[in-house]
Amino acid sequence: MARHWLAAPALIAMALKPPAAPVEWPSYNRTVTSERFVPLKEISARTVQDLHVLCSYDTKETTAFQTGLLQVNGALYWTTEHDTFSVDPDTCQERWRAHEDFPSAFLPVSRGAAFLDGRLFRGTNAGQVVAYDATSGKRLWSTTIADPKRGELVSASPIAWNGLVFIGNAGGDVKGVKGRMYALDAVTGRVRWEFFLVPKQPGDLSFGPAPTGSGAAPSSSWENDPQFPISGGGTWTSYSLDPKSGLIYVPGGNPAPDFVKDFRKGPNLYTGSVVVLDARTGEYRRHFQLIERDFHDWDVSGAPALFNRGNGEAVMAVAPKDGHLYVIDLKTGEQRFRLPMTTVANADVPLTEEGVRFCPGSQGGAEWNGPAYNPQNGTIVVGEVDWCTSVRTDSKQVLQSISLGQPWSGSSRDGFGIQDDVSKWAGWVTATDAASGTRKWQFKAPYPILGAVTPTAGRLVFVGDMGGSLYALDADSGNELWSSQLGGAIAGGVISYDTGAGQRVAVAVGMTSPIWPTAKVTAKVVVLGRK
Repeated sequence: MARHWLAAPALIAMALKPPAAPVEWPSYNRTVTSERFVPLKEISARTVQDLHVLCSYDTKETTAFQTGLLQVNGALYWTTEHDTFSVDPDTCQERWRAHEDFPSAFLPVSRGAAFLDGRLFRGTNAGQVVAYDATSGKRLWSTTIADPKRGELVSASPIAWNGLVFIGNAGGDVKGVKGRMYALDAVTGRVRWEFFLVPKQPGDLSFGPAPTGSGAAPSSSWENDPQFPISGGGTWTSYSLDPKSGLIYVPGGNPAPDFVKDFRKGPNLYTGSVVVLDARTGEYRRHFQLIERDFHDWDVSGAPALFNRGNGEAVMAVAPKDGHLYVIDLKTGEQRFRLPMTTVANADVPLTEEGVRFCPGSQGGAEWNGPAYNPQNGTIVVGEVDWCTSVRTDSKQVLQSISLGQPWSGSSRDGFGIQDDVSKWAGWVTATDAASGTRKWQFKAPYPILGAVTPTAGRLVFVGDMGGSLYALDADSGNELWSSQLGGAIAGGVISYDTGAGQRVAVAVGMTSPIWPTAKVTAKVVVLGRK
């Protein structure tokens, strides 16, 4: 009897113990610093074989499904080109679905939403940023930051912090379009600042006040032929922010015409760069140009990961479309290492009217999802596309004849290139020691890796391929521990969370695009958990 009386206080304490706090995914890359690591270990090498589909939500849309996923405050959120969704993260039951009516773009892409203080924010291909009440889906405000009639769109996923929403315009492959970055007031939608990522000139579109101070991209870094307007520098995916310093890190896309550099001399600032701005004011602080005077359409499009590596050194890891991983010391600005992550060939060979094949191709390398950082073993994990492109360039006369607002790749015969046959494509997932630059392991998938890469405290890495397979890899060896065929190309969010009902993995499945040869299926979000 005494033992029962002695146990009672412990039993009471257990009964009164509050439930564990939920582990959420509140931003495109989980944190605004974009490491993507999830501190959950219920699903591990020992238990991953129990993983199976718990529920799914079919959008009934056939679309270029590249959205990031958010899970916050008991809801799972994502976007398609026109619609924004809120569903139960454990049952997939719809909470609300909001629709925006505008003409579809050639590439019907939206890469996701941002959450802050009960509001959800997204961009649209109508050139707007829209805010919704996250609980009801009620539209709160809409602000225009781009002109679709000129070839501009807002396909990136914003991030939100300190009362501000950060997002830029895309369309830098279009003649005359210039990339710009914005901060909007999260409550009112008012543009707080606008920063041009390439030189601003008289007559350029503007939707907000310019930051004070210097730091604008210098026109002298372009030296364009008079018939070649400065074009490029769009932002395509998402962004990263250091809350301690209040600095936002903006990945900038390619210059245009994409494949012809003869008529845009100089380094073409700030294309092919990560541009660092004061998040509160938009003032320029520094930049890191990774791809100078790009002529392969090798955008710096994925958000960089910001973290402290093993020795406490603050670094930035970036994986552009050029097929390399860059690690940069944020104190000194020095590049610690640059390593190939996929096939690289003919990178320095001039492109010609007769045609040149190069790797990564214009749809190769790391596309719109950046690297992840795993603090458990100190590795940077990157997913890549192994797919090469052949391009025949245009003459100066043809380039001059293209109208403003039209695609301006520099190859009117090949568009954005002729890709190798799909029998020659593949995908890579590579883990690199963040301190030494030593490759720890590499996993080859039979299809390109476009979807996000997610390491967890269960010593797993979750990643999906364009063939529709979701993989769980051993975070220390890269060995495949588990896989499941989900029925559609995985090219967007792969996230993990726990609302209190157990660890879940949610995946955006079913990317259908005119430029990617994938299964034509409707876009779905699939939620997996243990049996």
